[in-house]
Amino acid sequence: MDHEAETHRTDLMTITRYVLNEQSRHPESRGDFTILLSHIVLGCKFVCSAVSKAGLAKLIGLAGETNVQGEEQKKLDVLSNEVFVKALISSGRTCILVSEEDEEATFVDPSLRGKYCVVFDPLDGSSNIDCGVSIGTIFGVYMVKDKDNVTLDEVLQPGKNMLAAGYCMYGSSCTLVLSTGSGVNGFTLDPSLGEFILTHPDIKIPKKGKIYSVNEGNAKNWDGPTTKYVEKCKYPKDGASPKSLRYIGSMVADVHRTLLYGGIFLYPADKKSPNGKLRVLYEVFPMSFLMEQAGGQAFTGKQRALDLVPTKIHQRSPIFLGSYDEVEEIKGLYAAEENTA
Repeated sequence: MDHEAETHRTDLMTITRYVLNEQSRHPESRGDFTILLSHIVLGCKFVCSAVSKAGLAKLIGLAGETNVQGEEQKKLDVLSNEVFVKALISSGRTCILVSEEDEEATFVDPSLRGKYCVVFDPLDGSSNIDCGVSIGTIFGVYMVKDKDNVTLDEVLQPGKNMLAAGYCMYGSSCTLVLSTGSGVNGFTLDPSLGEFILTHPDIKIPKKGKIYSVNEGNAKNWDGPTTKYVEKCKYPKDGASPKSLRYIGSMVADVHRTLLYGGIFLYPADKKSPNGKLRVLYEVFPMSFLMEQAGGQAFTGKQRALDLVPTKIHQRSPIFLGSYDEVEEIKGLYAAEENTA
């Protein structure tokens, strides 16, 4: 064993160290936000461990059945939800939680309340679990005005008011991408240390991209601008090479690739889903926040995604996000259609 090489590993920028460094830049900070993030990170580690065992659990007949103690083995998305709800409440720093898995928002007991609202999708893309495709957790954090008189309106804020957003992707490695409002950083879980290490500092999305990502199975129901844009990706008129299509069907994985390699991710409205399919609070907003922080754009077909003011916690919206120039092109197509209408 190379002991000298091992000692260098203690000089790594872990997510804990990174968040504490950020905290020290705000002398007025009391560490509440740092504590909240450490509980989110703990939830991600737990879910990562559960996801990696999911296939085995099924193989030995556990999922959905009762174990020897008489406890029912929970489906992974239900388990992930419970993990995050418990981790967030026990942090003592939250007052409202909105989860994709729960119909109603969770109001934290007053004795455990803090000043933050957390919106999250505990396991996005969970239909992909059985085939081993990357899945993930998406989250966003807001601050409330008055933690003693909390109403649902505290969560129904535009995405531009978010303090932080991120996702954790459970794939070939476990990657946590986070923004606290000053750029985007990516951390990878080192299983031997049980720590997230900074591996992608200050992520910037390329201004243009060669990849488009969309479910083309819905093409017959698309509107004009989406149809025109995808047509141009496949059959460019200016002699350029066509773009490559990459679509995983797991938002975290598709957005992660878009963030690193550039390009565009589209989930437009169509005749079947006139309001789009993705949920505003815990899918559209956190991913749009990250894209803008990395130098990209996010657009709903009508406006900047982060300016949208939701009226319901599970509201849906169309979304186009990715490289600045690609989204700019989509915006141009929608503006042109509006002018001819």
